[in-house]
Amino acid sequence: MPVTIPAVGTAEPLVTVQVRSQVTGQLGQVHFAEGQEVRKGDTLFTLDARPFEAALRQAEAVLARDTAQSKNAKSQQARYKELFDKGLIPRDQYETQDATAAALEATLAADQSQVENARLNLQYTTIKAPISGRTGALAVHAGDLVRANDTAPLVIINQVAPIYVSFSVPGRFLPEIRQGQAKRPLQIQVRDSQGDAPGTPQTAPPAPGSDPPPAGGPAAPSSRGRASLVSEGGVVSFIDNSVDSSTGTIKLKGTFPNTDHALWPGLFVQVTLVLGTDPNAVVVPAAAVQASQAGQYVFVVKPDRTVEMRTVKIARQQGEEMVIAQGLKGGEEVVTDGHLRLTPGSRVTTGTRGQGAGRAGEGGGERGAGERGDSGGNGEPGRGNGGRRGSGGNQS
Repeated sequence: MPVTIPAVGTAEPLVTVQVRSQVTGQLGQVHFAEGQEVRKGDTLFTLDARPFEAALRQAEAVLARDTAQSKNAKSQQARYKELFDKGLIPRDQYETQDATAAALEATLAADQSQVENARLNLQYTTIKAPISGRTGALAVHAGDLVRANDTAPLVIINQVAPIYVSFSVPGRFLPEIRQGQAKRPLQIQVRDSQGDAPGTPQTAPPAPGSDPPPAGGPAAPSSRGRASLVSEGGVVSFIDNSVDSSTGTIKLKGTFPNTDHALWPGLFVQVTLVLGTDPNAVVVPAAAVQASQAGQYVFVVKPDRTVEMRTVKIARQQGEEMVIAQGLKGGEEVVTDGHLRLTPGSRVTTGTRGQGAGRAGEGGGERGAGERGDSGGNGEPGRGNGGRRGSGGNQS
């Protein structure tokens, strides 16, 4: 039997990006539909690029003007140096020309930066997807004025494949979790919060002893019959570095491939963390375990087909099965139905629910063992030599 820890978790996107414009301008076109899957590098929005193209041309013109002035200043500096070396001009005149040439060189570098900035702003008019994922609701439409680094994002992109499932477990399990994670990534299984596939209606299972559906008629759906496990399993990818002192729990995250998008960001799920496997567990159906003032107990069927009430200690529950820590041994037979009609020492027979009243006993004067029907009634008169009435036994 697997050793598991149940928990409640929440699906979280692996990456969430809020797309904002880095320049202010009029939105020209939206290149995707709300809720569409996009890939990294796909064009999402385009802004009106004409103002930015004009700004780029202006920056390039200023750069060309200052380039010409810098070139002329360098030529003048060379001539002034020759004249200064020959003693034809004073030092201060030469140094003034040298400073002018250096200032124009610095202006040229500033102009180059302005050109690069204008070119970058022009590139920002095309907004592309920074990650692959699914887009959310649009906050703007074509024609809107988009402001740089506005508070509200243009759209939010969530990466949902793979996806995280975040959950918390009691801190007392931390040593076991760390030991298991050191050997191999711990496996995780998740169900939706109702135990069924999303959107499946909930139907209560039939009460023990109730009449089954009529033959050939529609059977009531049972939540236990539905397959609600995620098709691909997940693994623990994150263990928090501290235990929450207010709740005594520690946060974990599991990563799921989620190729079929069964998990959705914000969805509450039932998480089962698998720590390991118990190779020699004593297991009984959960229906066999009853509760009393003295504790939990089961009816054990002895070799002579009489029952004995035995107190047991439950280690844990795994689905519809109970793992017994004390009170039972492997191979023993227990009663799973009809507990209210049993007392220690009662004789039982094995049957199937809903087969009707007990059958007639047969044999030389002995009490025949009948199968219990829904009403648990008496058997019909025996047709053997003894002719005694057969008793309807309780079902195990």
